[in-house]
Amino acid sequence: MSTHSDQGGDDPAGGFAVTDEQEVFSGRVIRLCHLQLTDPDGRPFERDVVRHPGAVAVVAVDDDGVVTLVRQYRPAVGQPILELPAGTCDMAGEPLEQTARRELVEEAGLEAVRVERLVAIYNSPGYSDQVTTIFLATGLRAVPTARDGVEERTMTIETVSLDDVDELITRGDVLDETTVLGLLLARDARRSG
Repeated sequence: MSTHSDQGGDDPAGGFAVTDEQEVFSGRVIRLCHLQLTDPDGRPFERDVVRHPGAVAVVAVDDDGVVTLVRQYRPAVGQPILELPAGTCDMAGEPLEQTARRELVEEAGLEAVRVERLVAIYNSPGYSDQVTTIFLATGLRAVPTARDGVEERTMTIETVSLDDVDELITRGDVLDETTVLGLLLARDARRSG
């Protein structure tokens, strides 16, 4: 993922440089790394970062503007969270669109005729390199789910109307930032399409 910046000219890092990277921990999905860096003036500093293989999230919208979400327990926050069907890019070489289609079937029991990329975002660039690509899925049909993992076995499926997105966000019913962005983009795409 890259963005345009005038800072640093042709140097995308803006004069910052990684001089060493040591893996501190490697888990099922993430790696924690300790970085030695230099700033644009050559002064050394250190940071710890989380390396992540990336993820996808899917806004599945039916012909009436109803979105299928899942409510899944998230250990990091200690509660179930209402969110888009989503998953880690954990199958080597699998195209992102195929990962999105697979996760939509696994978690929500839906197949889509059309899956189009809405946006790719850094989730928490202050400490992680995770990029999540959000897709819009339309032309939906129900199929059996294929859930995997402890949290997925207890997840529930819920539906919301794109017309209610602002209220859902304001009330705090949707707290996951990827879900907030995906719902807003899907609503805007539907209105302009």
